[in-house]
Amino acid sequence: MRGKSITLYLMDGEPTGRVKCGLPNWTGVAYKIPRTDLEKCRGRNDLAQSGVYFLFGASEDTGESVVYVGQAGVRKNGEGLLYRLQEHKRNPDKDYWTEAVVFTTSNNSFGPTEISYLENRFCSLALEAKRYIVKNGNEPYLGNVTEEKESELEEFIDYARLVMGALGYKVFEPLISAAATVTEDVAVLAELYCRRSGANAFGRVTSEGFVVLAGSRLRVKPMSSYSDSARKMREKYASAIDAEGVLQRDILFQSPSGASCFVLMGSSNGYLDWCTDEGVPLKALNAGK
Repeated sequence: MRGKSITLYLMDGEPTGRVKCGLPNWTGVAYKIPRTDLEKCRGRNDLAQSGVYFLFGASEDTGESVVYVGQAGVRKNGEGLLYRLQEHKRNPDKDYWTEAVVFTTSNNSFGPTEISYLENRFCSLALEAKRYIVKNGNEPYLGNVTEEKESELEEFIDYARLVMGALGYKVFEPLISAAATVTEDVAVLAELYCRRSGANAFGRVTSEGFVVLAGSRLRVKPMSSYSDSARKMREKYASAIDAEGVLQRDILFQSPSGASCFVLMGSSNGYLDWCTDEGVPLKALNAGK
């Protein structure tokens, strides 16, 4: 894949403020807007247009990352995306979000069909990636588009995925879409297992850390070495564990030890407790690199 040039304009002169983003030869325009800075966006014509938007935040109960995907059409009063975001800001049911990312076009080319298609596809991609809890209650309507229009919109989506990642959100990127790249200190493995103390979990090393995979059976009773940090991690992902202790979705941890502590409900050295199917520990595999 060839390199890409992405323009990031810090509208307020600081990285924590509003950011405008684009790509050469792309009609799309993206904005990252902190919830507290919506009023600063008044008068921007492109934010009065139709488009799609993402509300990013965290669950107050667990701290897990959440996202809501929506669309905004131009209304009779001329208000579009910005007006819709302001509505969400006033809505107490959506007080979880702290930052919005919006996509529109420089030539105001999105109509109802286009934004419905994009909303559906973006929501589906976020659900498939399983990095965020998607807050949409119902699946957005895909709509009917011609094959020519579908090709055009899919190209827009490809660019939007690049921009979203550049803005700091990996909402479209599966946790194990590309397992860890080969480096000097990381073993690239199809699968590792943690099988002790009543657990039968499996996971993979990635370039971001360690992913415990859906279907893993976790220990259901804490060990005597159960720490506060491990307890908080179990509480954070309680909704992803069924009554039998089986993990329902992939979860990323920063380290193999963090992952095995989560699995075992007790202290653990992940470089020893994560092994191949033949029993070779991760530590030995890394030493071989």
